[in-house]
Amino acid sequence: MIETILNEYLLIIFLMIAAAIPVGFFAGLFGIGGGLISVPFLFFIFELYGIDKEYLMHLTVGTAFTITILTSFSSVLTHKKHNAVDMSIIKSFGVFVIMGVVSGTIIASKMDTKSLVLFFAIMVYILGAYLLLVKNNNKSALPSFNLLPRLTFGFISGLISAPMGITGAMINVPVLRYFGYTINRAIGSAAVIGFIISLFGAAGFFISGLYKEVDIPLSIGFVNIPAFFIFVPITTYMARIGANTVHRLEKAKVQVLFGIFLYVMATIFLYRYFNI
Repeated sequence: MIETILNEYLLIIFLMIAAAIPVGFFAGLFGIGGGLISVPFLFFIFELYGIDKEYLMHLTVGTAFTITILTSFSSVLTHKKHNAVDMSIIKSFGVFVIMGVVSGTIIASKMDTKSLVLFFAIMVYILGAYLLLVKNNNKSALPSFNLLPRLTFGFISGLISAPMGITGAMINVPVLRYFGYTINRAIGSAAVIGFIISLFGAAGFFISGLYKEVDIPLSIGFVNIPAFFIFVPITTYMARIGANTVHRLEKAKVQVLFGIFLYVMATIFLYRYFNI
């Protein structure tokens, strides 16, 4: 009996370690903070562990946000070394992003797991299609990207990202590309916005779980403690490797890879929606 339980825990630890490596690498490569890829991995691991399906997606999202705080920060530092971060847009974008995250977290706390999974899949398909269809544009940021679009897209970015456990790069990279940012600068700037989203998203799901008084093994609120301590050191290290890699690749190829990556993730979650 004890041996069986021990083997189950060892399997889960192994799966977390194996998942953390690609999560960190793609976080740095695409400026996504890791949430986009860690959500499917964590969802599968928590489901295997037998977490109550009522809170399965909530625990997944909350844990993903908590993990990506340090991963995003590591990615930001690397992109900044390559002068790929526009700090001016971060200052004007940040407040509106936070407003969106707070609103999105409240909405997510009232949704069930199946609805959250479907929402995730649909949004990823839409944004992946945009990245695959948009043409590469090397112009500098357009003057028209003033207060109103920054308010609008900042709020929407936070609002949509919160229920998905992502750091908003899926939204912010296409938006910044539309307004003339090169793909590298769009990814670098999106990484900083992602850090803000992950910080407030993690806090929101942590508080939400405490408010609901959920009783989930080895977790506080909607944050799984073992996953946090296993993922953080690995993803933080791998994020630096990914962030350095993107600056050695052709910009057009990075954009196509990002689009294909989104489609793969969306398909995985659409499949899970019909099998929950």
